[in-house]
Amino acid sequence: MGLEVRELEAFLVLAEELHFGRTGERLYVSQGRISQLLRSLERRIGGRLVDRTSRRVVLTPLGAEFVAALRPAYRALSDTMDKTCNAARGVHGVLRVGFQGSTDEHLMRAIELFQTRHADCSIELREIPLADPFGTLYRNEVDLALVLTPVREPDLRLGLVCAKRPQRLAVSSRHPFAARERVAAAELTEVRLVGVRGPAPQYWRDAQAPPSTPDGRPIPVGPAVSTLEEGLAQVATGRGALLLCEPTTAHRARPGVSFVPVDGLADSTLGLIWHRNRETERVRAFAAAAAATAEDIGS
Repeated sequence: MGLEVRELEAFLVLAEELHFGRTGERLYVSQGRISQLLRSLERRIGGRLVDRTSRRVVLTPLGAEFVAALRPAYRALSDTMDKTCNAARGVHGVLRVGFQGSTDEHLMRAIELFQTRHADCSIELREIPLADPFGTLYRNEVDLALVLTPVREPDLRLGLVCAKRPQRLAVSSRHPFAARERVAAAELTEVRLVGVRGPAPQYWRDAQAPPSTPDGRPIPVGPAVSTLEEGLAQVATGRGALLLCEPTTAHRARPGVSFVPVDGLADSTLGLIWHRNRETERVRAFAAAAAATAEDIGS
């Protein structure tokens, strides 16, 4: 029959989400592309799998029966492909590692240990945009990524969580906070907090720019940015304030911007993540190296 794997993948995700928009977001394609894949699959099968109205999406009886039979078969096929690829590749070739912000001590020590253990495997480092922490993994542009937490994506596996560091508030050097030794989290109501725009999920964006103080008072919303440099430019011109982890501020010093410690906020952490369907021997070997070095450094 020649069923396309992409059609089956789209249908399985749609059966979970029951929403064309969310399905497209998970697969990093448009809602129209999901509709196109579903129509193609239904033509191949010769029957409707989904009933769609303006208010809801439901599986037809045929669709529900197909999902029940397809899911274990699709999982077995994916597992077989992964095992075969892993056996063929081993721990050599190229491992693509993404990072957000700066290449901190944890990442560099993990790379050093990995290359000592696996001299036949080289590493490519790629910076990940602030506004898109997970997209490079979904698009298969990197094999692993060290990104700001939290990570709640069902398709991604969270390994080592490290680099637990205090947060600082970047403010214009003209702002009254710039002369302070510290500020309290409750005082964030006195600034417009720079947020993140782009494909990052809302829960992740809220973690980087909290909508309220720990005691529940709303924090004024500032401009939204896609990159860290954009955020610091907004700070320097007095349009908002930006929360950053302590190590990042050490690499981003510049005229016109002051970094003030904030008391009462949870520490910032980084998480090592990879796609569940692309967990290779190289990925596992790097995760092991990262865990080993974290024990030496202390998270």
